[in-house]
Amino acid sequence: MSSIKTTLFSTLKKFAGIIIIVLVSFLFINAAYFQTESGYTYHYQNTLTGAIDVYTEPGVHFQVPFFSRVTPYKQVMTVAFGSTDGERVSRTRRSITVRFADTYTGEIPTTFRYKLPLNKEKIATIHREFRSFDNLLDALLTKTSRDVVVNTATQYTGEEFFQGGLNQFKAALTDQLRNGIYKTERKQVEIEQMGLAPVGLGQENSTQLQKAKTLVWKTVPVMAPDGKMVRLENPLDIYGIEVTQITLGGPVPEAQLERLLADKKRLVADRIKAVQEQETAKEQAKTAQLRAEIERTKAKQEALKLKELAVIAKQRDVEVAEKQADKEIIEYEKVKKLAEIQKSKELAMAQAERQIQEANFEAAQFEAKAIREKGVAEADVLKAKYEARIPDIYMAEIQRDIANIIYPNLRGIQVTMPHNIVNLGAQADKLQTNLDVLSSFATIGVMERLEKKALEGEQSVKAE
Repeated sequence: MSSIKTTLFSTLKKFAGIIIIVLVSFLFINAAYFQTESGYTYHYQNTLTGAIDVYTEPGVHFQVPFFSRVTPYKQVMTVAFGSTDGERVSRTRRSITVRFADTYTGEIPTTFRYKLPLNKEKIATIHREFRSFDNLLDALLTKTSRDVVVNTATQYTGEEFFQGGLNQFKAALTDQLRNGIYKTERKQVEIEQMGLAPVGLGQENSTQLQKAKTLVWKTVPVMAPDGKMVRLENPLDIYGIEVTQITLGGPVPEAQLERLLADKKRLVADRIKAVQEQETAKEQAKTAQLRAEIERTKAKQEALKLKELAVIAKQRDVEVAEKQADKEIIEYEKVKKLAEIQKSKELAMAQAERQIQEANFEAAQFEAKAIREKGVAEADVLKAKYEARIPDIYMAEIQRDIANIIYPNLRGIQVTMPHNIVNLGAQADKLQTNLDVLSSFATIGVMERLEKKALEGEQSVKAE
């Protein structure tokens, strides 16, 4: 073991010079260069010659080893007073406590965002006066931000600040940090406060906001003769530092101011409620009046409507009657014309019928004359025939002709002579009573039965 240590020691002793030279060379080379990053401005100073240079872009630069000083500055930095909401900031302080013109106090969370210049002379001036980035933040930016917020707050009363003045306050901060701090003086000024008009009957403007003037001591900007604000020298201008953004958080009033605001808020709410109740009552009365007016208007309109409908109905009846009369006249004229046409037609038909009858009469006369002449001719012929024939032969021919007509029609007809005859007698010798008639018929019945029995006896004899 001891031999190994001895060997190692002798080896290190042999190469100690080389190792030292290598280490010194590495340290020298490493110290001869430095690297710049984006978003930073680097102030380089050669302590041997006093030469100064500024680098604003990323890269690798040469420096004199062990005799150079490089100071980095963030090009954009954020100074926050109060909550940062998780944002990465360069410096954090508690919220700024301010005192307003009416002696009330409050805390205002504020965030400022600054941007360094890229001008090398401005950066050299900043480094010459502050020597480091932390001193720049604490000695200039933090103090200037706090001072502007505190001085600007004296230009407002606590009540007007917490009742809508926050945006105007922010605008004043931005204007002073960019264009110069206001030169101010303390004086008594007249301010206007917005409030509701007194509540009461017969006041139509009780729901409207009214301006009330009040005298109060405030710190106000000094105005030049030309009407512009007098400004002090901006401490940021000589260094070329710009304010890019100002953000205000939720301000917190002191307890007494908060109670005052809450009481006023409650009073305003009560006043608004009372006004609303009055307005509701007024509106309900107006509504009832309007409803009555509407009902009256509707009744008038309904009456006018009924009247107009009655007039229209009468006019319609007159028009219907006129149309009915016109229709009856037309129908009468039509019937009259049809009657005339019918009469004319009947007259024409009568005349035609007359002509036809006359023609028929003449034809009948002519036919009668022809028939007469024909009958006379046939009679003459028949007479001549009769005169030429023998009477007995002629009668025989006539009977023959009659027989030829009658006998064929009597074929199949049997003529049975009656068995009994009741002679009612002549006019002078007739049956005197009904009894005589009945006796005759009874006699006939007895004779028929006798004849029937006689026939049955003959048939039985034949059968034997």
